[in-house]
Formats: sequence, C-alpha cells, structure tokens
Amino acid sequence: MTQTIAAFDEDLLKKLTIITNEGIKNAAVGFSGMIGRKIEVSSPRLELIPLLTIPKVIGGLEDDAVGVYLRFEGDMFGQIMMIIPYQKGLELADLLMGVAEGTTQTLGQLERSALGELGNLCSSFFLNSIAKTIGASFRPSPPAVMVDMVGAILDIVVATAGGVNEHVLLVHTNFMDGPRCVETDFWVIPDMKALDLLLKKKTDA
Repeated sequence: MTQTIAAFDEDLLKKLTIITNEGIKNAAVGFSGMIGRKIEVSSPRLELIPLLTIPKVIGGLEDDAVGVYLRFEGDMFGQIMMIIPYQKGLELADLLMGVAEGTTQTLGQLERSALGELGNLCSSFFLNSIAKTIGASFRPSPPAVMVDMVGAILDIVVATAGGVNEHVLLVHTNFMDGPRCVETDFWVIPDMKALDLLLKKKTDA
C-alpha cells in the first residue's frame, strides 16, 4: 500500500479539498432547495486513514451508528459512505427536518429518507466534481441507509471494498442551520485509477 499513501501527496490533497468543497457546497444548495430552508456547510477537512481505523474515529465496534452507502462504477469505481454516531444521526435528522433539537428519538422511514437523500446528494456532487475535473463518467448506485453497530456497518464496507483500496479519504464537515451545527463525516474509498488521473492533471497544470 506504499504506492497508495505516496499518491496522496500534499498537492493532491489540496486538489481533492477544492473538489470536495465545491461538491459538498453544491449539494447543500441542492438540498436547501429541496427542503425549502438554507442548509450551509463548513469548508471540509480531509485526512487519509487506514480503512480499519474507522471505529476509532466514530466510537467502538459495538457503538450504534448511521451509514448512508453508495457504490459507483464506470470510468471510476469505488465507494462513498456518510457514517456518523447514532446520536449525531438523530441531531442531523432534527436539523434536516426543521424540528427542535432533541425531537427525533428514533430513525423512522421519513428520517432515514432525509438522511439518505443528504448522503446521496453530497456523494453525487462530490463525484460529479471529480468526474468534471478528469473528464470521466460514472454510474452511482441508489443510496442504502444502514442503522447498526459500527462493526456490522464496517463489515459490509470491507466485504465490498476488495480490490479497491485499504485506505479511505475521511472528509470532515459540518452541516449548519442558523446557529445549529452537526458534525458529519464522509468516507471515500478511492479508485486509484481516478487518483492517477488527478495526479496527471496536477502534473499537466
């Protein structure tokens, strides 16, 4: 995996930060239009971490979490997941649905649908930004919303990540509705072919 880590040099991370910032902000605009209220996002912060360290960031393997999962294929392939602790999922559902903090006690069909659409929009806009940069196309899957223990969610990701990458790009951002703010993490299991194209773009620039 030395080649993978080497590929994520400082310049590439800067390029990915710009792409991610554009994608997530566009997704927030799209989601705001959908729900009729302005949802803002903070500038994202990116890290590259080993896939199996996800539980250390979220909590423990047996802690409950919410995951919104998409796969994509075509000129690029890989996976994107919005994964947050369960309590953060409740707070984000409150924010998205415009209800008082603490209102959502369980994630029913309506709340899961809102979280799924947010994860879908953010992932799709992020991928669109990359595709536009490198001149690629892809086909994303419909989002799957999972509410389970971190370990169970991670098992699904690891099982389907074979042949893609052992490292994930961790995107930290905050969704805000006025003074209310909820931290949210996106996990991108990158396609090395796409990263190579981004590197070439960087070299050609």
